[in-house]
Amino acid sequence: MKEVLKTALILLVALTGFISANAQEIVRKKDLVRPDSVEHVIIQGDTVSIIIPERNFGRFDRGLFNYIFVPKGKWGFGLTASYGELQTEDVQILSLINDIDFKGKMYSIKPFISYYFANNRSVGLKFDYSRGIADLSNVAFDFDDDLSFNLRDVSYYQQSFAVSTFYRGYVGLDTHGRFGIFNEVDLAFGSGSSRFKRIYDGAPRDTRTIITQGSLNFSPGVCVFIQDMVSFNVSFGVFGLKWRHESQSTDGVYEGSRTTSGANFKFNIFNINFGLMVVI
Repeated sequence: MKEVLKTALILLVALTGFISANAQEIVRKKDLVRPDSVEHVIIQGDTVSIIIPERNFGRFDRGLFNYIFVPKGKWGFGLTASYGELQTEDVQILSLINDIDFKGKMYSIKPFISYYFANNRSVGLKFDYSRGIADLSNVAFDFDDDLSFNLRDVSYYQQSFAVSTFYRGYVGLDTHGRFGIFNEVDLAFGSGSSRFKRIYDGAPRDTRTIITQGSLNFSPGVCVFIQDMVSFNVSFGVFGLKWRHESQSTDGVYEGSRTTSGANFKFNIFNINFGLMVVI
């Protein structure tokens, strides 16, 4: 009986030591991820944590942190641009469409200024100039012997100006503040014009359109600081709400107007923006 009690006592002591050691290890690991125990930096004379404290509203703490990417009080000046081009010559699609000669390109330039009212959060103004050109020299349609025709000398031109206010929120991915992702929401208003020229009944026709439009756009992206104050970013337009009013005339004769609106939920290859930003 004494041997059994002795053995039980030894096992109890060993189990107590094992539990104590694991409890200390758990506490140590928690201390490693606590925001107040992570490395601190000096920003504008104040010592702050590189982790932005955020409340966890979910049931689980997944151990994800938002590191300081751009601190509060900074100004950002930048320029983003997008460009897309398509060119074909004597292209054939199946046996129905032949001799496609087409040239088209679209580009935009967007300078902006922003202020960081909080860590990793900024608001600002953006100016947008965009332009698109499309020229269809020739295309032939051959469906059957009774239905075949071709189009030639068709051109389309469009340009627009817009101003927008935007909010951009970053998520820092590393402790050095070099890599981050962001989501940008901007509300834009602008105007522009377009011109559509073609041959109709053997005579040239010229249709001009005056455009007024507004949009609410959501653009996620990636940002990398290539120098201490200079960053490179890429953003993608993936969702937006649009409103557009058009007033049209052909050969100087007013034809009417129309208003359209809708939502865009698709990835647009012509809405990939590359840019540089200077933070001071």
